[in-house]
Amino acid sequence: MTQNQDWRLLYKIGAIAALVAAVLFRRNIGAELSLFMGSAPQSVAEWYALLQTSPIIGLAYLAVFDLVNYFLVGVLFLALTVAFWQRNKSLALVALSSGLVGIAVSFASNISLTMLSLSQRYATATSEAQSAGLVAVGQAVLATNDPAAAFPGTGAYVSLLLIAIAGLLYSLILLRSNRATAIVGLLASGCDLAYCLTFPLRPAVPVYLFLAIAGLFWMIWHLLVARILFKTPNS
Repeated sequence: MTQNQDWRLLYKIGAIAALVAAVLFRRNIGAELSLFMGSAPQSVAEWYALLQTSPIIGLAYLAVFDLVNYFLVGVLFLALTVAFWQRNKSLALVALSSGLVGIAVSFASNISLTMLSLSQRYATATSEAQSAGLVAVGQAVLATNDPAAAFPGTGAYVSLLLIAIAGLLYSLILLRSNRATAIVGLLASGCDLAYCLTFPLRPAVPVYLFLAIAGLFWMIWHLLVARILFKTPNS
């Protein structure tokens, strides 16, 4: 396979990743789920019970699908970097670096699989002391990134900020040749950045509206970027 064919394959993979991220593995699916299933559990015991009886729902609340989403977004960022490298190498490099670091932080701070493992150990605990210890561990884990908490964990916050910066930079690169796509990307990343910057003003400012609006714009941006990558010629 030649280098040009390698790049063309990468563009197609990036386009498919964008489509899947937009349609099947959107960011914050747990928030969408709460509209139909009610709010997330509040205590460790409730989390353990939900993860034992309905693990898929519990994991969705705990943002396990964000792991898939951000993996796909990482592939998309890589394809965009290669596709538009010649237009602005420095901006593309900074965007890719910011995006990949943000994705790594998201992976490291996601607690879904840890809570699932703890719930399974809790279900098989043989003593009250063991159960109490697992509850204490669960409380410590939730304290780092509880989806039901009023404030996001540090990892989730940093990840959102870095990925928003990456999206902003990629959109700036696209601005000259793909204006509509670039504008949608600027709106999406701008809403995420607005959330990050105004979060300390909560509840005076309805900051969660920024996340909801950003999610819609990101979905549209992914679809538009997929179209661009499918049409991108060989390098």
